[in-house]
Amino acid sequence: MKGFKFAGICAGIKKNRSMDLGLIYSEKPACAAALFTQNQVVAAPVILGRKTMEKGMLQAILVNSGNANCFTGAQGIAHAEQCVELVAKALKIDPEHVLVSSTGVIGAPLPMDKIEAKIPEAVRSLDSCTIVDFAGAILTTDTCTKMVSRNGKINTSGDEKSFTIMGVAKGSGMIRPDMATMLSYIFTDADISSSLLKQALTHAASRSFNRITVDGDTSTNDTLVCMANGAGQAVIDNDESFGVFQAALDEVCYELAKKIVKDGEGATKVAGITVKGALTSKDAFKAAEAIAHSPLVKTALYGQDPNWGRITAAAGRSGVTVDQDKMDLYFDDVLLVQNGQWQGEDVEKKAADIMKQNEISIVLDLNLGDGQDQFLFCDFSENYVKINADYRS
Repeated sequence: MKGFKFAGICAGIKKNRSMDLGLIYSEKPACAAALFTQNQVVAAPVILGRKTMEKGMLQAILVNSGNANCFTGAQGIAHAEQCVELVAKALKIDPEHVLVSSTGVIGAPLPMDKIEAKIPEAVRSLDSCTIVDFAGAILTTDTCTKMVSRNGKINTSGDEKSFTIMGVAKGSGMIRPDMATMLSYIFTDADISSSLLKQALTHAASRSFNRITVDGDTSTNDTLVCMANGAGQAVIDNDESFGVFQAALDEVCYELAKKIVKDGEGATKVAGITVKGALTSKDAFKAAEAIAHSPLVKTALYGQDPNWGRITAAAGRSGVTVDQDKMDLYFDDVLLVQNGQWQGEDVEKKAADIMKQNEISIVLDLNLGDGQDQFLFCDFSENYVKINADYRS
């Protein structure tokens, strides 16, 4: 994308000697907005990043994988600050315009000798690497890179101007909707203020990253950042242009969120649960959240079992008002439960066939009101246990 450069190299942080240090550079300071984890246990780069983002401007982001720099005390803050200074010096930019992120094992200090030695190489690599290299350098237990790009067009006094939004994310485990459960970096060449960008990013996250779950755990390092360098033609400065930009950003964030769920640790299937007919939208959210988090629902999904009792029971314990005699439950277009009554073996066989698909849509209609919300989630397999049992070894 015009005005942005990327790098991804190996600094020796990970034991397997794969790429583990990524760098994003904007050729000029960019308007920026960010959202961070709501976990009360936070990593040093999040503590520092919250202060950095107060002014709404960024020019570079350094990301290391393999080490979370969390529960590292004053030393961790000092290491994060040192990373900022090293990047700023190497790029000859203002340290106030540098953000750092970390992901990986909690509790170990950053290997600053390795990072300090490799930052100059990362800066040199900006001229030869691509966004693919950066996307690979930020992964942990992910099995694939996650990238999405969308173009948009804005009409200004009969003159059509275009813009591009690109997004990169990492996330596979420790995924629970509570801001943006992962690391994600989004870039656009549109000209938009930091305040409007924050508004757009907050909305996009609320309908995407805040509506996904893999295992119900909120990370200590969650970071979602968007940079707008204004290097393109489009200016976002009115309701019409903002609406076009918002729609494109919503799509980028949703597709990135879906890629995270599909790549959930040990996952074999993705399901969307929509709860409608709730008394309020808040009730619909809580019921959908309870279903998406349920280990019993997730293991039934893995077993290709349309175990409707687990789904309705999860809604019933969510704390919202339900009436079991009014519930309708669909698997795709198959109505398995109507007015709280199972529709028989023939219908269940159709639902079981749907459960064999890689992507499944489930709709629970409470038939009590107009509230509606939805979540994306994945199944639980044996591999989830294996991956996390061996994570630190």
